[in-house]
Amino acid sequence: MRAGMPQFPFDDSKRFSLTTLGCKVNQYESRALAEAWEKAGLSRVDDPAAADVAVLVTCAVTARAEAESRRLARQLARQINPQARPGARAVVTGCAAVVAPDAFAALGVIVVPDKAGLARRPFGPDDAAPRADAVFPDLAVTGYDRARGLVKIQDGCSHGCSYCIVPSGRGASVSRPFPDILAEAIRLITAGHREIGLTGINLGHYGRDLEAPASFWDLLAALDDALAPRYGDTVRLRLGSLDPAMLTEEGLSVLAAARLVCPHLHISLQSADPEVLVAMGRRADDANRVSSFVDAIRIKWPTFGLGCDVLTGFPGESDAAFGRTRDFLSGLPLTYAHVFPYSRRPGTRAAAMAGQLSKAVKTERARELRELAAAKKAAFRERLSREARVVVALERHDPAVGTCGQYVDCRFDAPVAAPLGALVRARPVGRDGDLLLVAPLEAGAGA
Repeated sequence: MRAGMPQFPFDDSKRFSLTTLGCKVNQYESRALAEAWEKAGLSRVDDPAAADVAVLVTCAVTARAEAESRRLARQLARQINPQARPGARAVVTGCAAVVAPDAFAALGVIVVPDKAGLARRPFGPDDAAPRADAVFPDLAVTGYDRARGLVKIQDGCSHGCSYCIVPSGRGASVSRPFPDILAEAIRLITAGHREIGLTGINLGHYGRDLEAPASFWDLLAALDDALAPRYGDTVRLRLGSLDPAMLTEEGLSVLAAARLVCPHLHISLQSADPEVLVAMGRRADDANRVSSFVDAIRIKWPTFGLGCDVLTGFPGESDAAFGRTRDFLSGLPLTYAHVFPYSRRPGTRAAAMAGQLSKAVKTERARELRELAAAKKAAFRERLSREARVVVALERHDPAVGTCGQYVDCRFDAPVAAPLGALVRARPVGRDGDLLLVAPLEAGAGA
């Protein structure tokens, strides 16, 4: 039985609606749920009032995300229409539902933490909790309604940063076996997705729990070795968010030999100050790791995209500590950054820490870092506009737009005959704000 497949077909008059908040892992899992139910005979509708089962996939990464999840759950409970659809039910799943099941149940919805169980049994019986044994969720996808595909390779996190609630919602780290990852990547490529993103909750924990322990870099090398001879330069791999602890000599060696990896890194930095990093439950030398790795990877990728996650205004972050992060980012060849002012997340250690900063200070520091990142973003697009060639994953026709390997949005100056999802060689010809303007060099293919 294919992963994620319900155990029996349903009445083809049954309908479901699906609303998703949060990260790429949630997006992947929602796609897997939709595929499983459609394969079993359910049809999807946009209006929860027209559904027999209306499902909300929640997010708990911030207090605001959980509040939004509760608002949507309350709305879903009001929208469900058992008079028009006898037996209709409103269901919530996802991290917020796991972290605060009683609060959601009080809103009039059914809480089903186990997504794999929900895929098999959208009408019950309900699973009271996710499986206690550490196994990778039995979910899979065959395609997406967008050009670029995602493969989930790992779930959960065993680290426990002081500001993060995710381990409470996802549990300990579990890894997906390589044969399943490779099979899903090939399914997506066959379906027309020529850029495959590798996603998970903490990619750095990949492989530790497998019968034959491995690392993320082992997985990447094996994927590259398996796919490159078969697909050549018509396929590429994009890496998800990397923890600084992953930036090792092994990683450099694998990237130097890889044939399919996009010239793009996204790093979960959070801070460059050693004391703040330790208070976050991270490592004091994270910034040094990032700096050394970036310097080394330039030999392989002279022009590459570099993004960072930054959390500013953490409890106890002094002016000097903030200045160290600002100066560090100023010296990096950043092409964008996701900057967040720290917000207390109930249920985390950081929420009870001394030295909480005012909203005004946190907002101002975030503004300053965002302006720095915006200037670097513009400078990189200007530099990229003078490159001889980029390779764009085509995401839409009329107008033809897509994303290049360096993770920059591109717009073609002429129609492109290639199918959606194809990798199209292009020549940069200018900029239009954040968009890179490009001219197609040929119909498609080529990484």
